Amino acid sequence: MFGASMLALAGMAAAQVVAPVAVTPTSTADPAIPLDDSQFDAALPSLDSVAAPDAAPVPATSAAVPVIPGTTAPDPELTAPLPPLAAASVVPPPAAPGAAADAELPPIRYAVTVTGLEQFGLYDRFKPLSALLKDGRKAANAAQITARADEDVALVERILKSEGFYDGIATATVDPAPAAQGEAKVAIVATPGARYTLGTIAVTGAEPSPTVLARSALGLRTGQPIVATDILTGEANVALRLPEQGYPFVEVGARDIVLDDRAPVGAYTLPITAGPRSSFGGFQAAGDPVFGTDHIALLARFDAGEIYDSRRVDDLRQALIATSLFSTVAVQPVRTGRIAADGSEIVDLRVDQSKGPARSLSGSGGYGTGEGIKVTGSWTHRNLFPDEGALITDVVAGTQQQGASATFRRSNAGQRDRTFQASIGAARQDFDAYSARTVNVSVGLSRQSTPLWQKRWTYSVGAEVIGTNESRFDPGDAARTRATYLIGALPMQLSYDRSDSLLDPTRGYRLTARVSPEASLQGAVDTYGRFLVEGSSYVPFGKSIVVAARARAGSIIGVSRDDLAPSRRLYAGGGGSVRGFGYQQLGPKDPSNDPIGGRSLTEFAIEARYRFGNFGVVPFVDAGRVGEGSTPSLSGLRYGAGIGGRYYTNFGPLRLDVATPIGRRRGESKIALYISIGQAF
Repeated sequence: MFGASMLALAGMAAAQVVAPVAVTPTSTADPAIPLDDSQFDAALPSLDSVAAPDAAPVPATSAAVPVIPGTTAPDPELTAPLPPLAAASVVPPPAAPGAAADAELPPIRYAVTVTGLEQFGLYDRFKPLSALLKDGRKAANAAQITARADEDVALVERILKSEGFYDGIATATVDPAPAAQGEAKVAIVATPGARYTLGTIAVTGAEPSPTVLARSALGLRTGQPIVATDILTGEANVALRLPEQGYPFVEVGARDIVLDDRAPVGAYTLPITAGPRSSFGGFQAAGDPVFGTDHIALLARFDAGEIYDSRRVDDLRQALIATSLFSTVAVQPVRTGRIAADGSEIVDLRVDQSKGPARSLSGSGGYGTGEGIKVTGSWTHRNLFPDEGALITDVVAGTQQQGASATFRRSNAGQRDRTFQASIGAARQDFDAYSARTVNVSVGLSRQSTPLWQKRWTYSVGAEVIGTNESRFDPGDAARTRATYLIGALPMQLSYDRSDSLLDPTRGYRLTARVSPEASLQGAVDTYGRFLVEGSSYVPFGKSIVVAARARAGSIIGVSRDDLAPSRRLYAGGGGSVRGFGYQQLGPKDPSNDPIGGRSLTEFAIEARYRFGNFGVVPFVDAGRVGEGSTPSLSGLRYGAGIGGRYYTNFGPLRLDVATPIGRRRGESKIALYISIGQAF
């Protein structure tokens, strides 16, 4: 009945009945008056006698909204039905005028002060890592400044601890500045506290001998501040030095530093596992072998039975890399369990090899006034005849010289760093000094430097047979005629190199001496000797300038100039000689003003190499003289001066030099141009 009564009340409300209904009040407290639902329902009027009001017409596009008396009618747009989602636009409405300007607020600039670090020299470590000092000391908002300050507080505390200030703390204060100044102020204050020093220093876990070696390699002393870099460097030295002293399997454990804040000191302990003292045994070839164990043993600079030394193992690895036959190569010690007579354990070296490309194609080009354009190409198979037997073919093409040659070269021939070479070639040369059609055969042994393996001492000895037909100036006929020469030579060279680079030296010096006893057959047999000595020096001034100087002297003894084949005479001028003069253009000349060469040579050069980034500028002055006699002289020196440009690449500098002769004479070029790879000397 309660539900029916409520439904009746709801129906009356819906029918908007406003006539008062008389209800006799009763009291629920009086038990004499019964109250039940039937009496309550009977007192209500019947719904059937109530007529519903006429419905107002409802627009087709909107729902009926009742208007409360005393209020305004609702906006039709608010009562309109919502459009379907498929027709809704996702393009944001255009911003109101001035809204963009309000969104982009100007950055907040701030000033930073740091105290407490300068007295210990730590500010220079803090500065490049600071978050506050980056981005021009400006931030998007105050929260960003605070975050950066918190980051720098943590940085300062890390720096303090790394220098032994384990009780050090840092605080940061961010104060907004007056609005007129527009700059916030950030102050970081470091309080280092006491600096801890090393107390006892102990190395544990190893036998007495490796323990002594490790303690010495640590390089730490009692009373020394506990500085992180010193600790890490000392531990790295232990891992490095013990393998050099016969302990290839050493393992460095985790350090332990116990701090005592009363002193303040720290007791340092480093556990190590030294492993057995070892000596060299044999070799194992693994992976995709290029070399067998016999050739690997040839490259090693140690013998079986010697105490293990990691420096010699690294040297072997470098020698393997220098062959250019590997894509990857690694050398690792392997325990064998065998004990040598001295009590050390014999270890083998396992060489893990991965083949690289054995063939290569290379080329170079250049231009020089008087020498013309020259392009060279070379194809090499470095391991066509194992081990390290290479076949090399070279081709030269140019405006004034052409040629081809084939060479067999055996690297590390029976001995490390020794090279045997045999070659045959033919060439055509057409210079102002002479024109020649030449065939030559040569053999030789040498020890030469390479860009990867630059050696201090190098040498070469060999034998050469040359057949050549050349034009020459005949003083008797006062004209040029052709003659054929058969020449045998025993060329030898010895060099000492203390420079720091083959293609771009910046410090050090070089010395070279060449001697070639020769015999020439041209109607009669002439024997003579060709000699040349050369030295160069490189001195840096600061980080950007290198002053380089060179001197060269040559002599031919035992034959007259006119009996020498023109191609065996001495000449000067060109990009590798006296710049400012054309190739071979400095020295005696014939009536046609063509060079005829001489028997003595004197040259000097000095240049200042200024480098900025990958570019460089090189002013230079060269001097030289070619004499008819066999004694070098300083009288009658000719000079050339100029300037060059350099572009530095990972394989050497590209060189462009422009020079002019000083005191230019008739027939000499006003300007000489030289383009090549590498410095002039």
